[in-house]
Amino acid sequence: MARMHTGRHGKSKSRKPDVEIGSVPEGFTGTKEEIEEAIVGYAKQGTPQALIGQRLKEKHNLPYIKQLYSKRLNVILKEKGYTPIYPQDMMDLLKRAITIRRHLAKNHNDVHNKMSLNRVESKIWRLTNYYKRKGSIPKDWKYDPEKVALLIKG
Repeated sequence: MARMHTGRHGKSKSRKPDVEIGSVPEGFTGTKEEIEEAIVGYAKQGTPQALIGQRLKEKHNLPYIKQLYSKRLNVILKEKGYTPIYPQDMMDLLKRAITIRRHLAKNHNDVHNKMSLNRVESKIWRLTNYYKRKGSIPKDWKYDPEKVALLIKG
């Protein structure tokens, strides 16, 4: 299947190795409690989920959280009460849209970035509909660039 906004085809297969869920990974010397404390500590600092997983891989020698806990990182964070207000992929797109808008305010004739803003905002609208259906964001939430800029700044 082709990518959405390019003419190229993507590589859709998973690159993760097959691991036995519920087993202890090779080279892992810690305990489940230590890892939970580390996850909660990183979440209290405001670290995004992707960086938490990366730090667990590098510092604690835990390649896949699901292998040890039989559940994903976002489920563990939800149980501990550290879920973000908005999903991380949506926040990344919102930040990108804001930076493109700031750039376009200074450079009015930049046609290529006008097009990229259009693409990013269409992805935001699509994700908004998905997360409204899923219940991750309120049903009455709308994408408003001024409000989003204040949200990201604060």
